[in-house]
Order: sequence, then C-alpha cells, then structure tokens
Amino acid sequence: MNDAPNTREAEGAAPPDQASRAIENERLANDIVKALKTVYDPEIPADIYELGLIYRVDISDDGLVDIDMTLTAPGCPVAGEMPVWVKNAVSAVPGVSEVKVNMVFDPPWDQSRMSDEARVALDMW
Repeated sequence: MNDAPNTREAEGAAPPDQASRAIENERLANDIVKALKTVYDPEIPADIYELGLIYRVDISDDGLVDIDMTLTAPGCPVAGEMPVWVKNAVSAVPGVSEVKVNMVFDPPWDQSRMSDEARVALDMW
C-alpha cells in the first residue's frame, strides 16, 4: 500500500472536480466577455465592453448571469433597447441559463472608463 500523499493535495492544488469547475467558469467568463463585445452603441464605433459601460458581471454556479451596465448618457436614445441587446448576446453563450441586466447610473460613466482599445478606435489619445 502506498502511503504517499496525493501529489495534487500535497501541492495545495484544487481537487479535480474543483479544478475542472474553475476552468469551466473561466471559459464561461471569457465567452460572456466575447458576447458583450458584439454589442455596440449605435452612435459610437466601439463595443460596450471596451467603452466601459459594463460595470459588473456576476456568474453563479448554475449559469445565472447578473450584469450591471450603464449608458454613455442617461438620455441615450437606445436606453430601452441596449439592455435587451446585452441580454440576447449573453443568453446565446453555452452554459448561461439566465441573464439579468440591471441599468445603473452610479457612478456616472465618463471617458476614463474606456479601454485603450476603445480610445484607439475613437482616436481619443
């Protein structure tokens, strides 16, 4: 009988089921970001993720995705449509069971939230 400790446990690594769950969660998070990057503000040639309009994405173990997002301006003409676009894009990701999109305006969006990618696309250096 071998009394040597399991190498994985001895090294402090997660058990295989936890490790595979972590890998799946990372894949799901990456796929959700890819989906968010397909949604564009129709007045700005950059996606909403790179614009910094997505404030929070929470993914539960059962595939429920809870998103806090904002708009570039509260009076945005697509304010009623954009959350639906986000919900539809994220709902199409395999492994997502339900999507809830919350529109928030605190803190207010400003250009400092944009990624370098968005700044390049908008020539805002």
